[in-house]
Amino acid sequence: MAKHFTSPPFLGDCGTIHATTATLKEGDRPDYHKVFPMSAVQAGSTEVEPLSPYFRFSRTEWATLRASIPLPLTEMDLGTLRGINEDISLDEVADIYLPLSRLVNLYVRATQSLHKATDTFLGNAPAKIPYIIGIAGSVAVGKSTTARILQALLSRWPDHPKVDLVTTDGFLYPTAFLEERGLMNRKGFPESYDQRRLVRFLTEMKSGEREVGAPVYSHLIYDIVEGVVQKVCQPDVLIVEGLNVLQTGSARIFVSDFFDFSIYIDADEEIIESWYVARFLKLRETVFRNPDSYFNRYANLSRTEAVDQAHSIWQGINGPNLRENIQPTRERAQLILRKGANHGVEEVWLRKL
Repeated sequence: MAKHFTSPPFLGDCGTIHATTATLKEGDRPDYHKVFPMSAVQAGSTEVEPLSPYFRFSRTEWATLRASIPLPLTEMDLGTLRGINEDISLDEVADIYLPLSRLVNLYVRATQSLHKATDTFLGNAPAKIPYIIGIAGSVAVGKSTTARILQALLSRWPDHPKVDLVTTDGFLYPTAFLEERGLMNRKGFPESYDQRRLVRFLTEMKSGEREVGAPVYSHLIYDIVEGVVQKVCQPDVLIVEGLNVLQTGSARIFVSDFFDFSIYIDADEEIIESWYVARFLKLRETVFRNPDSYFNRYANLSRTEAVDQAHSIWQGINGPNLRENIQPTRERAQLILRKGANHGVEEVWLRKL
């Protein structure tokens, strides 16, 4: 067994968006209402499915809801959006994320109309309030990739061209704070986040502040970057991605109270653990070799030692956090993306309104 190091609960990934000029448009499509979610009683069967607050779609059923909308991303665009060890294809984007962007576009337009109605009733000047989307799920499940792809697609819709993305990593307490309180092996657990600061950030966003600052996190140094702030300036849509964004607790106000729509990325735990191990091995060959990396000590592990170390981190930190804090929030999401072993989405659950 390899030596057990004091270990991080998660190893994030990063990416940028390669802009294209393509724009999505919702036109007249008479076939739109021909697609229905699965009914409680299957055709030709007397067996009744258990009651559920969700419509459940197979990948094929969900893909039809794209409704002939053209795919505005190219393979080059997708290359900048993929996460480490995620070989997501353009077919996956077309089948899963393009219908999702269409659904969110419809929701955003409806919410914008509702805000205008409220402003008219109150006699107020129109205020620009962002539509906020929360994306939750385990370490290594693909939250960041989903967030980046959704950001790229939503920014092509003319109703909401300005789409910003903020990760909750920036709202972790600084490493010195966590070390002082013995919480380094709890990094990623609810108590490792400055929830008050995150709630204040979202409150300011929903209050229509013209510019709100979010702290920035570096996965290289595994810490908050002191003095660096991500400026968020009245986007049409704001995506907030993080492990525990759907969590409740003893606080009077929850992060999820500010979400207009929420997504949970789901997969069986043993599959997610295998993805985590694969990503650890990939990082061992790349980022960990940087002398400035917090994880440089892992770079010289043999493959066997690295596999053992990754499993140890999962079993001691990431697995318990998933079971105790993250997975229990799944049914709070309005949409669940169920992934299979190849990282592809196999099933979509959409909460009934």
